[in-house]
Amino acid sequence: MLRDEPQFARLFIGQSLSVVGDRVSFIAVPFAVLSVGGSASDVGLLAAAGLVPMLLFSLVGGVWADRFQRHRIMLASDLVRFAVQGLAAVLLLTGVAEVGHLVLLMIVFGTADAFFMPASTGLMPLVVGADRLREANALRGFVQSASLVVGPVLAGGLVALAGPGGALTVDALTFAASAAFLARLTPRETAAETASPAPGGRFLAELRAGWEQVRSRSWVWSGMAAMSVYHVVVLPSVFVLGPVLAGRQWGGAAGWAIVTAGFGIGSIVGDICAYRLKVRRPMALAAVALAVGSCQAVIIGSGSTVAVTAVLEAVTGVGVSLFFVTWETSLQIHIPEASLSRVSSYDYLLSTGLMPLGLALAGPVSDAVGLRPTLYAMTFIAVPASLALLCVPSVRRLPAQASTPTTSDADGESDSVHAAPEISVP
Repeated sequence: MLRDEPQFARLFIGQSLSVVGDRVSFIAVPFAVLSVGGSASDVGLLAAAGLVPMLLFSLVGGVWADRFQRHRIMLASDLVRFAVQGLAAVLLLTGVAEVGHLVLLMIVFGTADAFFMPASTGLMPLVVGADRLREANALRGFVQSASLVVGPVLAGGLVALAGPGGALTVDALTFAASAAFLARLTPRETAAETASPAPGGRFLAELRAGWEQVRSRSWVWSGMAAMSVYHVVVLPSVFVLGPVLAGRQWGGAAGWAIVTAGFGIGSIVGDICAYRLKVRRPMALAAVALAVGSCQAVIIGSGSTVAVTAVLEAVTGVGVSLFFVTWETSLQIHIPEASLSRVSSYDYLLSTGLMPLGLALAGPVSDAVGLRPTLYAMTFIAVPASLALLCVPSVRRLPAQASTPTTSDADGESDSVHAAPEISVP
């Protein structure tokens, strides 16, 4: 595919390097805070400093990405993040860094991220043909999943050899490499870029138009709702309660690393499956896959050995990868190109914006009712929420490819006259 789609190849190579750098940064930044005398609370403060701008600016980023050239927005974002990580590295390597410096830099980094993500989702259909979008998203997901396994190992070695400053230097260079590939990109233009600005093209009007694209499609807003449950209810079991249980049951970080590596390997398998399989009704598959992925909490709390838990977590990793590749591909195929980034910005806002609520509540709830009962409850809430998607007619009927609408479903949405291909393995 990389030979057949040269524009996608440039995007893929640059973004692959950047993703690996992100994984390195994820490990290096907490150690950077601790290396300058920061506390665990300061580590949390730095994480929040990167998250809050995403909440504030993701919708702005969606509007801008639908209004202007998306790859230019991504290029500007990469250059800003290159400068931020490079400056952080210099401050750390010269020994003058303070927690306040790192917090300010992370705010700038998070702001650039908020503009990059909606533009990235909206760019894919402009560099890949509609019939190759699923494969393109699966390849991108494969790199993200593989980096879950490779990134921490690379980060650990870099931090040990060159300190957090050296690791952040590598991350900065990956943003520079990504920017270099984006600068050579020549995607086709969207209708929004070629048309004259409409009289009602003010920011709020464009934002409302993006929301109308979400509201008018029951498969989109119901999918976002199910994904929000996953982020609020399931992911805290991984980020908060899992490490706590690992400390009590599996001897600490080593056992937890095996479990998370199992999930990462499963995610790779899921991306390979997403690349090869063609499904007739992708969102129906996505609902089942999300239900499988939502079993992570009960598996972690089952009391099984590290090895058994890692294998079961690998199964959930397959489900999570299948869901996200299928979800992104469905958005890119069925949402008008001129509105795609705005729709994805609502997606990022819901998933990223509500997740801190679950992270904040997971600890107090587990203290009140117990660690394992909380983990079981997480799954008993999230799995039905995922399967409830199958009750939405447009989820069950959404075809794999867009075509001329001829009939309407129970929600007043169009179905396709052409049947999508049956499941096959090329």
